[in-house]
Amino acid sequence: MSVIVFANPKGGAGKTTCALVLATQLSESGATVTVVDADPERWISAWGNLPGKPNNITIVNDVTEDSVMDRIETATRESQFVIVDCEGTASLMVANAVGMADLVLVPTQGSSMDARGAAKTIRLIANQARLARRDIPHCVVLCRTSAAVASRSLRNVHDQLEQAGIWVLKTGLVERAAYRDLFAFGGTLAGLDPEQVSNVDRAVQNAREFAGEVIITLKEIAS
Repeated sequence: MSVIVFANPKGGAGKTTCALVLATQLSESGATVTVVDADPERWISAWGNLPGKPNNITIVNDVTEDSVMDRIETATRESQFVIVDCEGTASLMVANAVGMADLVLVPTQGSSMDARGAAKTIRLIANQARLARRDIPHCVVLCRTSAAVASRSLRNVHDQLEQAGIWVLKTGLVERAAYRDLFAFGGTLAGLDPEQVSNVDRAVQNAREFAGEVIITLKEIAS
């Protein structure tokens, strides 16, 4: 059982996309997954109402700041992986979810605004770690990056994070139409029609590499 929390107080940083891509990739590997949809927009819950949701993914969305810890704890008894998609604010609900995490992933785009949001999240993680008297492993995931070239701004954000001693996953999520189309058509990346969605195969490869690095990270933490 692993609890993976996606958090960044800046809206539009890519939390929900990362959470859904990871959940579907884990499900395709045969794992049972519960997604705790704590984002008020409930995008993952809406995806779950579309055709094609894998049977081994459960979505929980009756979540409040008072109940989020109970929802996560219950989910850990029912699924191998619990993925929490937090709201885009630095709230008590986010703090409570972070306190339950085995790994916090901080999605960040290649902009200074997103980097500041990531820094705010990392300060929140540090505070929760002090309260819990334990380390809370965390790292940044660079999102919506260009498949062709890394922008100057993105390279600058990456360098700033590494210089600050912040762990950055080697595999980020590239900007792909297939990721957006999951929310429109439902199902998984492998189920999208390559005649209608461009570069599905490349999106699948990127998603598998991303999920694979998350799994490796969790194993390293456990050991």
